[in-house]
Amino acid sequence: MAGLAARPARILIAALSGVLVALVGTGVWLAAQARDERARADDKQAALQAASTHAINLISLDHRTVDDDMKRILDTSTGLARAEYEADAGKLRSTTIANQVVQHGVLRATGLVSLTEAAAKVLVVADVEIRWDGSDNPPQERYYRWSMDVTRTGGAWLVSKVVQVT
Repeated sequence: MAGLAARPARILIAALSGVLVALVGTGVWLAAQARDERARADDKQAALQAASTHAINLISLDHRTVDDDMKRILDTSTGLARAEYEADAGKLRSTTIANQVVQHGVLRATGLVSLTEAAAKVLVVADVEIRWDGSDNPPQERYYRWSMDVTRTGGAWLVSKVVQVT
């Protein structure tokens, strides 16, 4: 008879063990989902920040600091965008210095269009005031709207393509 009494206890222990395994499994799954959502939110923020920083670098140009300004543009770009900036760097530098260009801008907005683990598309809106030191010409305002492709490169998000949109 003692064997019969132990049988319901074994069944109860097996059932409780099954419930415990299911609860642990659910907890692990929920933790993984939360981690994935946090990683996606972090990627979104990093992609938006990369595009914002790059845009600010593009709209912040001064003939007195042009070499540092251009370095910041290159440091926040990769791929096609970087190749284009490198190709135009000499002309941009000489024009900026010769015309004593000073431009300061304001980033107005950024918006995420798409996001994967390795790439994002970001829309950026910025306004710029351009003046020329030593010139009687009044400052000019310009309004920029860009579509930027941002790519994860070596753990960092960098702008890989910039297209001005109208």
